[in-house]
Amino acid sequence: MNITDVKVFLRESNQLKAFVNMVIDDAFIIRNIKVIEGDNGLFVAMPSRRVSSGEYRDIAHPINTETRNMIERIIIEKYKEVLQEALLSANEGSDKKVEKSVEEPKEKPVEEPKEKPVEEPKEKPVEEPAAE
Repeated sequence: MNITDVKVFLRESNQLKAFVNMVIDDAFIIRNIKVIEGDNGLFVAMPSRRVSSGEYRDIAHPINTETRNMIERIIIEKYKEVLQEALLSANEGSDKKVEKSVEEPKEKPVEEPKEKPVEEPKEKPVEEPAAE
């Protein structure tokens, strides 16, 4: 059995970190595998459904420990890779925002205020002394 493709869809949640679709031998797909952050680190939960008793039962799952460990290792490696890429692209985006805010704004030509013609001060009529 060869895992030929793993697609990771990140989630922003406290415990649920991602959904994963896994293709086996380019012929069989398992969807909605979960990557979960537990008390002891990351683990993989196979797709499941709720039964009438309220319990969850796996829809598809590995039959032996060796296969389970292989699937978990591959999925968690891919999850970490996708998470790292997402963090790098987010950081690049924030760098661009910082660069944009640091750039000098392009100055628009400042229009000089139109000068009003200077008015000659009006001469005040000279008052003659009042006649006594």
